[in-house]
Amino acid sequence: MATKKVDPWKSFIAGGTAGAIEGVITYPFEFAKTRLQLVDKSQARNTSRNPLKLIYNVARTNGVSAVYVGCPAFVVGNTVKASVRFLGFDAIKNLLQDKNGKLSGPRGVLAGLGAGLLESIVAVTPFEAIKTGLIDDKQRVNPKYQNGLVSGTVKLCKDMGLKGIYAGVVPVSLRQAANQAVRLGSYNAIKTTIQQATGSKPNQPLSSGATFLVGAFAGLVTVYTTMPIDTVKTRMQALGSDKQYSSTVNCFVKIFKHEGIATFWKGATPRLGRLILSGGIVFTIYEKMLVVLN
Repeated sequence: MATKKVDPWKSFIAGGTAGAIEGVITYPFEFAKTRLQLVDKSQARNTSRNPLKLIYNVARTNGVSAVYVGCPAFVVGNTVKASVRFLGFDAIKNLLQDKNGKLSGPRGVLAGLGAGLLESIVAVTPFEAIKTGLIDDKQRVNPKYQNGLVSGTVKLCKDMGLKGIYAGVVPVSLRQAANQAVRLGSYNAIKTTIQQATGSKPNQPLSSGATFLVGAFAGLVTVYTTMPIDTVKTRMQALGSDKQYSSTVNCFVKIFKHEGIATFWKGATPRLGRLILSGGIVFTIYEKMLVVLN
């Protein structure tokens, strides 16, 4: 008997709700990751690489609000991103799954890859560029875009222009495609394995505890496999990056040549903290929202 397919538009609503909640809860980790990735080798000696210490020092020196610089853009982007991600994933999954509602491992990765590419163009690239620009500007001697949440963001967008906002579209697309291929693919594979072991039907949600653990593990795998792409993405979206790097490949080569291979994993700890929490929170809220909507 064929299993009822997930309605992609319910996935859109459930994903957006999960993305908004997750974005607010985990933003300090995202802030710390971005700050650490913006530090080049010449500054590294004077900068703590401990993300918790960095968050504490910024909050103590500039106030708690400084840790949330760029947060509104990130949360809006995260909401749209998660909506588009789950809409795309479930739409592609519906096309690729068999008549019993099962999705093989490779097809799960393929569905995640498509969802990642879709979200990178629609949501991630522009909102991440704004967030990175605001965080980069805040740590400068004479910040230009901190005079009001809305007015500062609007001025930044005008100065960056469409070209600047989409400057990191290649590394962002690579990162999101890799992220979601690994994250959604591994989540789907582990969830399917658990369902088969317990005799559950496909598309039937796991318990909240199991969903959180599976989502958190998917986040852990994602961080260490995609971190180099994430670092290149952040550098490409920093203010003035167009004068420093001529292309995504040029950025990768310069970081490797002048700062060493370990630099690509700078910021991995706060990203790990965010994605483990994010994976658990997003998948748990997403699954519960689908139950409510159904």
